Amino acid sequence: MNPVGWFEIYVDDINAAKEFYQNVFQVELSQLMNPGIEATPSLEMWAFPQSFENYGAGGAICKMDGISPGGTGTLIYFACEDCAVEESRVENFGGKVLKQKLSLGDHGFMSMCKDPAGNMIGLHSMK
Repeated sequence: MNPVGWFEIYVDDINAAKEFYQNVFQVELSQLMNPGIEATPSLEMWAFPQSFENYGAGGAICKMDGISPGGTGTLIYFACEDCAVEESRVENFGGKVLKQKLSLGDHGFMSMCKDPAGNMIGLHSMK
């Protein structure tokens, strides 16, 4: 099974990014509400269409203070049963935990990490 469950593409100008992705791919992005507003009040997300019956992982373009495009700009989330388990392994294998497991309300839980090469990845779980 492919473990990739979600992706985020971080941008500085959310309106320009919406225009680009909607026009290039001929899709309508839909705004996601920020369920973790207290932990990440600056987060704004616009999701790509997603159907669990069709090919492709779900994802969104995002804008959040402290997360810039470029080296940390494209973020792949790996689906986990409990992201705290995988998060607990990160530093043992040369990575770094950037944001410990936090609630996304009805959307589950996430944490952000860097791999040994400095690539940012996300972990997501529903518990």
